[in-house]
Amino acid sequence: MESKTEHTPPILEVAWRKFAQYDDTSVRRTASFTNLRRWILIFGVLATLLSILTTIYPAGFPPLGSFVLKIMLVASPIIASVLAAIGNEYYSTGDWLVARAGAEEILRDTYLYRTILKNSPKRREWLEKRLARVQRSVFRGMNGELVMETFKGNVPPKPRFNPGEPGNDDGFSDLIGEEYFKYRLENELRWHEKKIIGKQRERFRLQVSIYVMGALGAIIAAIATFGEATSNLAIWVALTASLTGAFSVWQTLKNLEQVVRNYSKVIMELGIISDHWKNLTAEERTQSEVNRMVQGTENILWSRNVEYIKSMQEALRDSSLDKEAELINNVIAEQREADARFKQALTDSIVNKTSEELDKVTADLSDRFEEILGTLAEEASSEVVQAELAAMREAIQEFSEKVAQKLGLSHKLDVIREEYKDVNVGAETPRGVLNALLSRFPKTEEVKG
Repeated sequence: MESKTEHTPPILEVAWRKFAQYDDTSVRRTASFTNLRRWILIFGVLATLLSILTTIYPAGFPPLGSFVLKIMLVASPIIASVLAAIGNEYYSTGDWLVARAGAEEILRDTYLYRTILKNSPKRREWLEKRLARVQRSVFRGMNGELVMETFKGNVPPKPRFNPGEPGNDDGFSDLIGEEYFKYRLENELRWHEKKIIGKQRERFRLQVSIYVMGALGAIIAAIATFGEATSNLAIWVALTASLTGAFSVWQTLKNLEQVVRNYSKVIMELGIISDHWKNLTAEERTQSEVNRMVQGTENILWSRNVEYIKSMQEALRDSSLDKEAELINNVIAEQREADARFKQALTDSIVNKTSEELDKVTADLSDRFEEILGTLAEEASSEVVQAELAAMREAIQEFSEKVAQKLGLSHKLDVIREEYKDVNVGAETPRGVLNALLSRFPKTEEVKG
């Protein structure tokens, strides 16, 4: 590095901690939102599967199994609805995207501070104003609810930075052109090249899953039309359709097509800047060329996090780069239209073959679901439960009779006590009075002695 500061600049310490806070919040909230959406899709598919299983449940199997399946069938859509309500309540603002934008903007400003502005006496004031602007933007983007945990780790945060290892960016020293090229441009280029391979593989797996489920549904529908022996087979078309829908929703949620195109353009533009820098001789790598490299790189990386291909193109300030990017965008647009036409043709083919069976199965499952809701309480009352309820009713009735008997006895004793309150019962009491008194006492069924 050109020079290393003897102490940590306070403004960079503040910037890195704010970046780490936003970055950590974005990572955790993104994972939480993704897991929530994943479970919503799982419960949606599970409801379809349970509906099918309750319909084809064998008559000779234990009734308890059917009862449990129906309980789960009723619970699955309810749970999915609750999770969806939670998502609408706590994730509708997209706060993790706001935090990500704030983190990336601070990251950009720190590199500008350490490169283009490294000799400017006003850079500390500039970065302070930029941090204030970013924080206000994040606050507004989160609708005035800035709920974030304070970052308590070391800065700059890992794994983006690892100052403890030799040859790594410490995050605080000023950077010359070669250092910026190594620590920022090349590092981001390698990261995107590695990441896009994983994204492309994930997109391919999802597309194959969608096509396989659609084709499987068409095959099942075709087989089910051959005879009554396979009549129960047609109902599984609903499950393949449910899985196809779930995979499609997940693909849309992950936005893999746009991500792959976005990363592709980042790789292309960073590669162009990298090639230009490598083509310069040592004498040609002036501060003006360094500034051009830094501005171009930061604009591309920033536009990646704010918008996708269109906004990235608008962020490029070099007119020659704009023209080159326009050609790439036209090629990508044409490819996108071709992909859309192919997918639409395949979808139409599958739908035409399966729509009739799927409509029939959907109606059957809907009727079955309503029937289950109507008979669930009746099936819960088994013979054992009915016998226990009968015993409980008898016990309650016996207890009530005893209580009533006790209450009646108490009342009669009160009447006798009132009538004979002036009679002194003893050895001198006439026999007729004693006999009359004893005859008034109520008889009980309790055993004497």
